Amino acid sequence: MQDVLSDIAARIDIPAIIDIVIVSLAIYWLLLLIRGTTAMTVLRGVAVLLLGAFIVSRILDLTMFNWILRNSVTGLVIAVLIVFQPEIRRALERLGRTGLHSAFGRQEYQELIEIVKKSAYKLSQSRTGALIILERETGLQDVIDTGIKMNSDLSEEVLTMIFDVHSPLHDGAVVLRRDRVIAAGCTLPLSEASLPVEHGMRHRAGMGIAELTDAVVIIISEERGSISLASNGRLITDLDLKRLDRQLHRLFGLIIEDEILNNPNSVNAMESRT
Repeated sequence: MQDVLSDIAARIDIPAIIDIVIVSLAIYWLLLLIRGTTAMTVLRGVAVLLLGAFIVSRILDLTMFNWILRNSVTGLVIAVLIVFQPEIRRALERLGRTGLHSAFGRQEYQELIEIVKKSAYKLSQSRTGALIILERETGLQDVIDTGIKMNSDLSEEVLTMIFDVHSPLHDGAVVLRRDRVIAAGCTLPLSEASLPVEHGMRHRAGMGIAELTDAVVIIISEERGSISLASNGRLITDLDLKRLDRQLHRLFGLIIEDEILNNPNSVNAMESRT
């Protein structure tokens, strides 16, 4: 045993340590990426199946079964690419982000958040269903092409008019790019994530685009008038106006007034990000 440990210790050098750290971080990052999704359940099922098959084949000395397991690596790789295609796409999309959205001025982002927040509150009070997408770094041209292009100035009146029940565009989603309403009546991909029964197609559609891109999605429930926010594959429900404001400021890299008063140094930190 001591000889084995000595042999292992002799093999561990700087490149080996770097190799172990890189592989460990990659696995940890992938697990974080699929946490809370159906992919995690599938991954656990595959792991249990393969572990059970390996143990049975070793205990019973199944020659043919062992040969199949040893020669099925290529097929397993292809199967992983097919099963985890959405997660792989999301991972590559995140790697491609550069953070350049912060170049858009703080004042303009503040105005965007203020208009969206007030519009969401009005729609919530009147129990008018709505899907408001705030584009960040990932382009949403595929989504825009499914709707009616508008390219109009952003205002509370425009948003409430679009989602009025008598409007032909009220069933789709609105895409906002900075201070412009780019398109309305857009169709979104549906999420396959497990959602509470009280959440309908709007929440599933909002989660769908939030899983595939870095967009921020505001969802107004027509039945309950509740406000939800979807981003990075996560859904935050039953937001009041203050919590919605905090979440939007956090997602767009801004700070709110009470944080400035409590921590004046945070102003410098915000300026360094923009």
